[in-house]
Amino acid sequence: MDHRNQTVAVIGAGDYIGAEICKAFAAEGFTIFAGRRNGDKLAPLVAEIEAMGGRIEARTLDARNEDEVVAFIAEAEATAPLEVCIFNIGANVNFPFTETTERVFRKVWEMACYAGFLTGREAAKTMLPRNRGCIFFTGATAGLRGGKGFAAFASAKFGLRALAESAARELMPQGIHVAHLVIDSGVDTAWVRDRMAEAGKDRVLMDPASVAQTYIQLWKQPRDAWTFETQIRPMGEAW
Repeated sequence: MDHRNQTVAVIGAGDYIGAEICKAFAAEGFTIFAGRRNGDKLAPLVAEIEAMGGRIEARTLDARNEDEVVAFIAEAEATAPLEVCIFNIGANVNFPFTETTERVFRKVWEMACYAGFLTGREAAKTMLPRNRGCIFFTGATAGLRGGKGFAAFASAKFGLRALAESAARELMPQGIHVAHLVIDSGVDTAWVRDRMAEAGKDRVLMDPASVAQTYIQLWKQPRDAWTFETQIRPMGEAW
């Protein structure tokens, strides 16, 4: 199929996993709509994708704002039919339970769960008339089990997983592939490597490009063999 007349929306197009997702789908021929809180930071990604002959539209997007999400998805759909929508906002923070403020807890929930609801709902509205499309959510180990210092993050990611499962049960029979991807590892970024060095730890980290390829694999799955949830981790990762 020629994907030049289809779009992929990536909400949470950060410098690592989000950027690699954008590049992977651009390489498949899609027009990319990339959104993050500071759209100016997308300039290097835009340059890289355009240099490889791809097409990308970069937007500043507060995914907690309903009007902005509605407009972002509508613009992607107006450009070309929306084939894939990926919610990739992390919001990972660590605070002792008694030091987790109301503001932190609420903001993390808004970013990692509520924004996922807005994204998934709007994507589903555009896809259902065609009875096709993919809506993928980036999850985390914290969405499967709570951990010390992760009351805010875990509760938000638990909520996102429940949201994704509810959406999958409703939308998959109508032709929309909904999947939740659990990333059970540290991701190979400069920040993570620095923190590990400070702690004297040594472990295999996950390449963001490898994560992106998992999304490509999910998108390519035939309709009679759809995955709802998959967990990925490096070889040797303790779990």
